[in-house]
Amino acid sequence: MKSITIFTPTYNREKELSKLYESLIRQTYRDFEWLVVDDGSTDNTSVFIGKCIDEGKITIKYHKINNGGKHRAINKGLDLAEGELFFIVDSDDYLPDDSLEIIDRHYKTIRENDSFIGVVGYRASPKGHIIGNKQFPSFITDSNLIERREKFGVIADMAKVIVTKKFREFYFPEIDGEKFVAESIVWNRMALKYKFRYFNEAIYITEYMEGGLSYNSIRNRRKNPKYATLLYKELANNSKSPLKLKMKSIINYWRFAFCKDENVFKLMKELGKFPLSFIGLPIGFGLYVRDSFSNDINIKKLNNER
Repeated sequence: MKSITIFTPTYNREKELSKLYESLIRQTYRDFEWLVVDDGSTDNTSVFIGKCIDEGKITIKYHKINNGGKHRAINKGLDLAEGELFFIVDSDDYLPDDSLEIIDRHYKTIRENDSFIGVVGYRASPKGHIIGNKQFPSFITDSNLIERREKFGVIADMAKVIVTKKFREFYFPEIDGEKFVAESIVWNRMALKYKFRYFNEAIYITEYMEGGLSYNSIRNRRKNPKYATLLYKELANNSKSPLKLKMKSIINYWRFAFCKDENVFKLMKELGKFPLSFIGLPIGFGLYVRDSFSNDINIKKLNNER
Protein backbone atom coordinates (compact mmCIF):
# COMPACT_ATOMS: atom_id res chain seq x y z
CA MET A 1 0.00 0.00 0.00
CA LYS A 2 1.28 3.45 -0.98
CA SER A 3 0.92 6.53 1.21
CA ILE A 4 -0.49 8.74 -1.54
CA THR A 5 -2.48 8.07 -4.70
CA ILE A 6 -1.97 10.82 -7.27
CA PHE A 7 -5.20 10.49 -9.20
CA THR A 8 -5.55 11.90 -12.72
CA PRO A 9 -8.81 11.76 -14.64
CA THR A 10 -8.09 12.49 -18.29
CA TYR A 11 -9.83 12.89 -21.61
CA ASN A 12 -7.85 13.54 -24.81
CA ARG A 13 -4.97 15.22 -22.96
CA GLU A 14 -2.09 13.18 -24.36
CA LYS A 15 -0.03 16.28 -25.14
CA GLU A 16 -0.46 17.79 -21.66
CA LEU A 17 0.28 14.69 -19.58
CA SER A 18 4.04 14.77 -20.07
CA LYS A 19 4.47 17.87 -17.88
CA LEU A 20 2.64 16.15 -15.02
CA TYR A 21 4.60 12.93 -15.48
CA GLU A 22 7.93 14.76 -15.37
CA SER A 23 6.90 16.55 -12.18
CA LEU A 24 6.03 13.22 -10.54
CA ILE A 25 9.43 11.82 -11.45
CA ARG A 26 11.05 14.79 -9.68
CA GLN A 27 9.13 14.40 -6.40
CA THR A 28 11.35 14.38 -3.31
CA TYR A 29 8.79 12.13 -1.57
CA ARG A 30 8.61 8.76 -3.30
CA ASP A 31 5.94 6.70 -1.52
CA PHE A 32 3.13 7.25 -4.03
CA GLU A 33 1.34 5.75 -7.00
CA TRP A 34 0.06 7.52 -10.10
CA LEU A 35 -3.43 6.31 -10.97
CA VAL A 36 -4.76 7.44 -14.35
CA VAL A 37 -8.40 6.86 -15.28
CA ASP A 38 -8.95 7.55 -18.97
CA ASP A 39 -12.48 8.83 -19.54
CA GLY A 40 -12.82 7.35 -23.03
CA SER A 41 -10.03 9.26 -24.82
CA THR A 42 -9.81 8.96 -28.60
CA ASP A 43 -6.22 10.19 -28.86
CA ASN A 44 -3.00 8.28 -27.99
CA THR A 45 -3.27 8.71 -24.23
CA SER A 46 -2.96 4.95 -23.67
CA VAL A 47 0.22 4.82 -25.77
CA PHE A 48 1.82 7.65 -23.80
CA ILE A 49 0.96 6.10 -20.43
CA GLY A 50 2.21 2.74 -21.68
CA LYS A 51 5.62 4.28 -22.42
CA CYS A 52 5.69 5.84 -18.95
CA ILE A 53 4.93 2.47 -17.37
CA ASP A 54 7.70 0.82 -19.42
CA GLU A 55 10.22 3.36 -18.10
CA GLY A 56 9.59 2.04 -14.58
CA LYS A 57 10.51 5.29 -12.83
CA ILE A 58 7.36 5.48 -10.71
CA THR A 59 4.43 3.20 -9.89
CA ILE A 60 1.67 3.76 -12.46
CA LYS A 61 -1.78 2.22 -12.88
CA TYR A 62 -3.92 2.92 -15.96
CA HIS A 63 -7.61 2.17 -16.39
CA LYS A 64 -9.87 3.16 -19.30
CA ILE A 65 -13.63 3.62 -19.02
CA ASN A 66 -16.42 4.76 -21.30
CA ASN A 67 -16.79 8.54 -21.44
CA GLY A 68 -19.02 9.59 -18.58
CA GLY A 69 -17.57 12.75 -17.11
CA LYS A 70 -14.90 13.62 -14.56
CA HIS A 71 -17.05 12.72 -11.56
CA ARG A 72 -17.54 9.14 -12.78
CA ALA A 73 -13.79 8.88 -13.38
CA ILE A 74 -13.16 10.02 -9.80
CA ASN A 75 -15.59 7.40 -8.48
CA LYS A 76 -13.70 4.71 -10.41
CA GLY A 77 -10.42 6.10 -9.11
CA LEU A 78 -11.66 5.79 -5.54
CA ASP A 79 -12.44 2.13 -6.20
CA LEU A 80 -8.96 1.47 -7.59
CA ALA A 81 -6.81 3.63 -5.30
CA GLU A 82 -4.37 1.91 -2.94
CA GLY A 83 -2.98 5.03 -1.28
CA GLU A 84 -3.95 6.18 2.19
CA LEU A 85 -4.44 9.66 0.72
CA PHE A 86 -6.21 10.59 -2.51
CA PHE A 87 -4.88 13.63 -4.39
CA ILE A 88 -6.71 14.70 -7.57
CA VAL A 89 -4.29 16.27 -10.06
CA ASP A 90 -5.77 17.18 -13.43
CA SER A 91 -4.02 16.10 -16.62
CA ASP A 92 -3.08 19.64 -17.70
CA ASP A 93 -1.58 20.59 -14.31
CA TYR A 94 1.53 19.49 -12.42
CA LEU A 95 3.20 19.53 -8.99
CA PRO A 96 6.13 21.41 -7.42
CA ASP A 97 9.04 19.06 -6.71
CA ASP A 98 8.38 19.08 -2.94
CA SER A 99 4.58 18.88 -3.13
CA LEU A 100 4.17 15.39 -1.69
CA GLU A 101 6.80 16.02 0.96
CA ILE A 102 4.82 19.06 2.16
CA ILE A 103 1.59 17.07 2.13
CA ASP A 104 3.11 14.22 4.15
CA ARG A 105 4.47 16.65 6.75
CA HIS A 106 1.10 18.29 7.36
CA TYR A 107 -0.92 15.08 7.21
CA LYS A 108 1.16 13.54 10.00
CA THR A 109 -0.11 16.27 12.36
CA ILE A 110 -3.78 15.24 11.95
CA ARG A 111 -3.54 11.58 10.96
CA GLU A 112 -4.81 10.26 14.30
CA ASN A 113 -7.60 12.84 14.61
CA ASP A 114 -10.80 11.38 13.17
CA SER A 115 -12.49 14.79 12.86
CA PHE A 116 -10.23 15.62 9.89
CA ILE A 117 -10.78 14.33 6.36
CA GLY A 118 -7.56 15.67 4.88
CA VAL A 119 -5.19 18.56 4.27
CA VAL A 120 -5.36 21.43 1.82
CA GLY A 121 -2.70 23.66 0.25
CA TYR A 122 -2.81 26.37 -2.39
CA ARG A 123 -2.73 26.24 -6.16
CA ALA A 124 -0.18 28.49 -7.81
CA SER A 125 0.54 29.71 -11.31
CA PRO A 126 3.63 28.47 -13.18
CA LYS A 127 5.36 31.67 -11.98
CA GLY A 128 4.61 30.77 -8.36
CA HIS A 129 1.81 33.25 -7.68
CA ILE A 130 -1.05 31.97 -5.51
CA ILE A 131 -4.20 31.83 -7.64
CA GLY A 132 -7.08 33.78 -6.17
CA ASN A 133 -7.24 36.55 -3.64
CA LYS A 134 -7.49 36.48 0.13
CA GLN A 135 -5.58 33.79 1.99
CA PHE A 136 -5.84 32.57 5.59
CA PRO A 137 -4.37 34.96 8.17
CA SER A 138 -2.61 32.08 9.95
CA PHE A 139 -0.20 29.57 8.45
CA ILE A 140 -2.36 26.70 9.77
CA THR A 141 -6.18 26.88 9.89
CA ASP A 142 -8.67 24.11 10.62
CA SER A 143 -11.92 24.66 8.74
CA ASN A 144 -14.28 23.30 6.09
CA LEU A 145 -15.22 24.53 2.63
CA ILE A 146 -18.30 26.51 3.66
CA GLU A 147 -16.71 28.08 6.73
CA ARG A 148 -13.52 29.02 4.90
CA ARG A 149 -15.54 30.96 2.30
CA GLU A 150 -18.10 32.53 4.59
CA LYS A 151 -16.12 33.08 7.83
CA PHE A 152 -12.60 33.66 6.55
CA GLY A 153 -13.46 34.95 3.08
CA VAL A 154 -10.70 32.82 1.57
CA ILE A 155 -11.20 32.43 -2.17
CA ALA A 156 -7.69 31.47 -3.22
CA ASP A 157 -7.63 28.28 -5.28
CA MET A 158 -7.04 25.21 -3.14
CA ALA A 159 -5.74 21.68 -3.71
CA LYS A 160 -7.35 19.06 -1.48
CA VAL A 161 -5.67 15.84 -0.35
CA ILE A 162 -8.25 13.54 1.20
CA VAL A 163 -8.09 10.38 3.29
CA THR A 164 -9.17 7.73 0.80
CA LYS A 165 -11.38 5.64 3.09
CA LYS A 166 -13.23 8.78 4.21
CA PHE A 167 -13.57 10.06 0.65
CA ARG A 168 -15.33 6.77 -0.13
CA GLU A 169 -18.16 7.93 2.13
CA PHE A 170 -18.87 10.63 -0.45
CA TYR A 171 -18.97 9.14 -3.93
CA PHE A 172 -20.19 11.59 -6.58
CA PRO A 173 -23.84 11.19 -7.58
CA GLU A 174 -24.30 9.64 -11.02
CA ILE A 175 -27.37 10.76 -12.95
CA ASP A 176 -28.23 9.13 -16.26
CA GLY A 177 -27.81 11.42 -19.24
CA GLU A 178 -25.64 14.01 -17.49
CA LYS A 179 -21.84 14.16 -17.58
CA PHE A 180 -20.92 17.13 -15.38
CA VAL A 181 -21.22 17.77 -11.67
CA ALA A 182 -19.39 20.47 -9.73
CA GLU A 183 -16.94 18.96 -7.27
CA SER A 184 -18.20 21.34 -4.59
CA ILE A 185 -21.32 19.19 -4.18
CA VAL A 186 -19.09 16.62 -2.45
CA TRP A 187 -16.99 19.18 -0.54
CA ASN A 188 -20.22 20.68 0.86
CA ARG A 189 -21.37 17.26 2.02
CA MET A 190 -18.01 16.65 3.68
CA ALA A 191 -18.40 19.94 5.57
CA LEU A 192 -21.29 18.49 7.54
CA LYS A 193 -19.07 15.80 9.09
CA TYR A 194 -15.38 16.66 8.72
CA LYS A 195 -12.90 19.50 8.60
CA PHE A 196 -9.67 20.05 6.68
CA ARG A 197 -6.31 21.33 7.86
CA TYR A 198 -5.42 24.24 5.58
CA PHE A 199 -1.83 25.44 5.26
CA ASN A 200 -0.40 28.45 3.47
CA GLU A 201 1.90 26.62 1.07
CA ALA A 202 1.52 25.90 -2.64
CA ILE A 203 1.40 22.22 -3.58
CA TYR A 204 -0.12 22.42 -7.07
CA ILE A 205 0.67 24.30 -10.29
CA THR A 206 -2.22 25.09 -12.61
CA GLU A 207 -3.13 26.99 -15.73
CA TYR A 208 -6.82 27.37 -16.52
CA MET A 209 -7.20 26.44 -20.18
CA GLU A 210 -9.86 27.72 -22.54
CA GLY A 211 -12.28 24.89 -23.09
CA GLY A 212 -11.72 23.41 -19.62
CA LEU A 213 -14.44 22.64 -17.08
CA SER A 214 -13.92 25.87 -15.10
CA TYR A 215 -13.97 28.03 -18.21
CA ASN A 216 -17.26 26.51 -19.38
CA SER A 217 -18.87 26.09 -15.98
CA ILE A 218 -22.08 28.05 -16.66
CA ARG A 219 -22.59 26.17 -19.93
CA ASN A 220 -21.89 22.86 -18.18
CA ARG A 221 -24.48 23.60 -15.51
CA ARG A 222 -27.08 24.51 -18.13
CA LYS A 223 -26.43 21.25 -19.99
CA ASN A 224 -26.57 19.26 -16.74
CA PRO A 225 -29.32 20.99 -14.74
CA LYS A 226 -30.18 18.00 -12.53
CA TYR A 227 -26.68 18.13 -11.05
CA ALA A 228 -26.73 21.93 -10.84
CA THR A 229 -30.04 22.12 -9.00
CA LEU A 230 -29.03 19.27 -6.68
CA LEU A 231 -25.87 21.22 -5.77
CA TYR A 232 -27.72 24.42 -4.92
CA LYS A 233 -30.67 22.70 -3.22
CA GLU A 234 -28.27 20.93 -0.87
CA LEU A 235 -26.29 24.11 -0.21
CA ALA A 236 -29.49 26.06 0.50
CA ASN A 237 -30.49 23.41 3.03
CA ASN A 238 -27.02 22.83 4.49
CA SER A 239 -27.05 23.49 8.24
CA LYS A 240 -23.62 25.14 8.04
CA SER A 241 -24.67 27.64 5.36
CA PRO A 242 -25.29 31.18 6.67
CA LEU A 243 -28.36 33.06 5.45
CA LYS A 244 -26.49 35.00 2.75
CA LEU A 245 -25.15 31.77 1.22
CA LYS A 246 -28.56 30.12 1.44
CA MET A 247 -30.08 33.03 -0.46
CA LYS A 248 -27.38 32.97 -3.14
CA SER A 249 -27.86 29.21 -3.50
CA ILE A 250 -31.64 29.61 -3.90
CA ILE A 251 -31.10 32.17 -6.66
CA ASN A 252 -28.66 29.87 -8.44
CA TYR A 253 -31.05 26.97 -8.01
CA TRP A 254 -33.66 28.87 -10.01
CA ARG A 255 -31.00 30.03 -12.44
CA PHE A 256 -30.55 26.45 -13.64
CA ALA A 257 -33.92 24.95 -12.68
CA PHE A 258 -35.56 26.51 -15.73
CA CYS A 259 -33.20 24.43 -17.90
CA LYS A 260 -34.98 21.29 -16.63
CA ASP A 261 -38.25 22.07 -18.43
CA GLU A 262 -40.30 21.07 -15.41
CA ASN A 263 -43.37 22.57 -13.78
CA VAL A 264 -42.44 25.54 -11.58
CA PHE A 265 -44.56 24.18 -8.70
CA LYS A 266 -42.69 20.88 -8.84
CA LEU A 267 -39.41 22.81 -8.77
CA MET A 268 -40.63 24.87 -5.82
CA LYS A 269 -41.51 21.70 -3.89
CA GLU A 270 -38.12 20.17 -4.73
CA LEU A 271 -36.26 23.16 -3.32
CA GLY A 272 -38.42 23.93 -0.30
CA LYS A 273 -37.10 26.90 1.73
CA PHE A 274 -40.35 28.87 1.72
CA PRO A 275 -40.70 31.89 1.57
CA LEU A 276 -37.08 32.53 0.52
CA SER A 277 -37.69 30.47 -2.61
CA PHE A 278 -40.32 32.99 -3.80
CA ILE A 279 -37.87 35.86 -3.32
CA GLY A 280 -35.08 34.11 -5.22
CA LEU A 281 -37.21 32.91 -8.15
CA PRO A 282 -37.46 36.16 -10.18
CA ILE A 283 -33.77 36.94 -9.68
CA GLY A 284 -32.80 33.43 -10.74
CA PHE A 285 -35.06 33.68 -13.77
CA GLY A 286 -33.33 36.91 -14.77
CA LEU A 287 -29.94 35.18 -14.60
CA TYR A 288 -31.35 32.26 -16.59
CA VAL A 289 -32.40 34.65 -19.35
CA ARG A 290 -29.04 36.41 -19.32
CA ASP A 291 -27.18 33.08 -19.49
CA SER A 292 -29.28 32.15 -22.53
CA PHE A 293 -27.44 34.87 -24.45
CA SER A 294 -23.99 34.53 -22.87
CA ASN A 295 -22.85 31.67 -20.65
CA ASP A 296 -19.06 31.75 -21.06
CA ILE A 297 -18.66 32.66 -17.38
CA ASN A 298 -16.42 31.05 -14.80
CA ILE A 299 -18.94 30.45 -12.03
CA LYS A 300 -16.13 29.84 -9.53
CA LYS A 301 -15.49 33.58 -9.59
CA LEU A 302 -19.16 34.22 -8.82
CA ASN A 303 -19.67 31.56 -6.13
CA ASN A 304 -16.15 31.23 -4.68
CA GLU A 305 -16.29 27.46 -5.30
CA ARG A 306 -12.57 26.89 -5.17
